[in-house]
Amino acid sequence: MVEPLFKRLVIIGIGLIGSSIARGAKAFGGIAGTLVICDSNPAALARAAELGLGDAYEASAAQAVAGADGVILCTPVGTYAALAQTIAPHLAPGCVLSDVGSTKQSVLRDVEPLVPANAVFVPAHPIAGTEFSGPDAGLADLFKGRWSLLTPPAGTAEAAVVKIETMWKILGAQTARMDAAHHDRVIAIVSHLPHLIAFTICGTADDLADETRGEVLQFAASGFRDFTRIAASDPVMWRDIFLNNKDALLEMFSRFSEDAQAMARAVRWGDADYIEDKINRSRKIRKSLIDIKQA
Repeated sequence: MVEPLFKRLVIIGIGLIGSSIARGAKAFGGIAGTLVICDSNPAALARAAELGLGDAYEASAAQAVAGADGVILCTPVGTYAALAQTIAPHLAPGCVLSDVGSTKQSVLRDVEPLVPANAVFVPAHPIAGTEFSGPDAGLADLFKGRWSLLTPPAGTAEAAVVKIETMWKILGAQTARMDAAHHDRVIAIVSHLPHLIAFTICGTADDLADETRGEVLQFAASGFRDFTRIAASDPVMWRDIFLNNKDALLEMFSRFSEDAQAMARAVRWGDADYIEDKINRSRKIRKSLIDIKQA
């Protein structure tokens, strides 16, 4: 019988991503001998137990990680500093600590200095999700065909990095490694900025006069519906993402604002060629996503 990657794997935070990892670990096997679910929310922890997502359930993160050889942080990135302080003294020698946060420079800032010398930290970010949250939202195949980006600091033990890569591959993801700063700039444009725009557009619609707002909702076309789907995402998670990747996000927002102003000028002055070129370039991006099966 093949030994699992981790004898005792702890998932801290049983929202969409945490519950999807748990479901995938159960469905595909080979990841954990014992899977421990930890969440400070009693209702979420009780629901995870009802769903049978793990083998053991702990409300205390310090107790959950004791004796574990693998720990995955699946809470909002704004909680990482306090969480790392809580668990660091209890991490077992050789334990591999990882995460799923959407910002990586802040994660290294908040977690790496607290990790004991005899444990290893391998930051990771699965680029997958839905607008739903909570233990019931998880999907065993959520990561199938998606990317999980790893940003291990220089000098990280290769065996630990490979272990986390292998976990994500078992869950169906493709993996890549990159520098944390580069990761944050890339994700700012492909994920964080689109969410910021979606939240803003929905806020603009909500600020309209009551009669107009009702018509917006009644006659919403697919474009607006797509924005509302994104805008339904977890507010605490996205608040923390925006605040912890503010430099890269503001840089990309500035670029977007300049391009949006240029498009507005083209519309105002009837520059049909400019408008058509922008639309055609956008269509090429969509086709490229379809071609690489990331649409």
